[in-house]
Amino acid sequence: MSKIIGEALPNIPFEARPAGSQAVIWRSVQNPIIPQDLLSRSNSIFNSASVPFEGGFAGVFRCDDQARSMDLHIGFSEDGINWKIEEECLSFENEAENPEIFRYEYRYDPRVVKIDGRYYISWCNGYHGPTIGLAYTDDFKHFYQMENALLPYNRNGVLFPRKIQGRYMMISRPSDTGHTPFGDMFISQSEDLVFWGMHRHLMSTIKSNASAWQSTKIGAGPVPIETDEGWLLFYHGVLNSCNGFVYAFGAALLDLEEPWKILYRSQDYLMSPREIYERVGDVPNVIFPCAALSDAETGRIAIYYGAADTVTGLAFTELDLVLNWLKTHAL
Repeated sequence: MSKIIGEALPNIPFEARPAGSQAVIWRSVQNPIIPQDLLSRSNSIFNSASVPFEGGFAGVFRCDDQARSMDLHIGFSEDGINWKIEEECLSFENEAENPEIFRYEYRYDPRVVKIDGRYYISWCNGYHGPTIGLAYTDDFKHFYQMENALLPYNRNGVLFPRKIQGRYMMISRPSDTGHTPFGDMFISQSEDLVFWGMHRHLMSTIKSNASAWQSTKIGAGPVPIETDEGWLLFYHGVLNSCNGFVYAFGAALLDLEEPWKILYRSQDYLMSPREIYERVGDVPNVIFPCAALSDAETGRIAIYYGAADTVTGLAFTELDLVLNWLKTHAL
C-alpha cells in the first residue's frame, strides 16, 4: 500500500464509495455543499480552499458578489461540509506599511497551505493584470500580505507544503490577460518567498487527440499531496469544444526531490462535468479543484472543487485507488 506523508486527519469529511461502484473518485451526496447565495450579497461561491485548523477547518473562499466583484472571504467549519463564511472581505493588517502591494483590481481562486506551522494563502491577484498574490496568517484572524510572487500575467499559483532541496517551490501557469490560448505549467523556486527564480517547465497541454480534455490549457489545482511514491498533483485541463470550454481534472505524480520531473500523468480525466450543478451556472461545464484534505492513516482524500463557476462541490477518493488508476491510465 502507498502512504501519504503527513498528519492524521481522523475527522476528514468522507463518504464511502457507493456500493457496487468501481469509480476512482465519487461525488458527495450533499453536493453542492456550498450554495451560491450563502452570503447576503453573494452571486457565487466557488474555486476555494480548505485546511485543517484547531480541530475543525478554516478556508479562504472566492465569493463573487452581486456587483460581480471578485474577492476573498474567510470561513470556518466543524466538519468541512457546513461552512460559516464571513460577510466582509479578507483584509490585511500591514496595509499602511506598503500600500503599493495592496492595490488590486480583483482577487480570486485562492489556495491555502500550512508550511512550518504558518498558513500561506496564494491567489490570482489583479495587479496590472493577473499575477500571484501571497499572504500569511497564524490564526485566521490576522493576515499579512507579502509582495506579489511573479510578474503579470500568471494564474494558479500553488505552493508545495514543505521546502524541497532547501527552497520553497511553487507551481504556476504563465498566461495572458484574457482566456489564455496557451497553458503550460512551471515550477519556480525561492529561498524567502519573496524572490522567485530557477523556473523549470513542468508540463504542457496535449495538442493531439490522445488526451483532448487537456488540449487547450492546464493549471495546478490543490496543494500537492506528499506520498512515499512522489507528489500527487491534481490539475485541471480544458477542452475547447464546439460549444465553448469544458473544464475537467486529472492527476500526475511528480518526483519528490525534483518535482519538475513527471513520473506519471493521466491520459484520461478523473472528473468531468456531469451533474446539473456542474453543467449549468455562470460558466457552464466547469469542474475546477482548488483544495484537497488528506488523512495519512487511512489514505482518504477529500477534494473541493468549483462547479460551473457558481457553487462548491466535494468529491472523495483514496490514495491507492488514485495511484493504481494513474499508473494504468498514464500518457
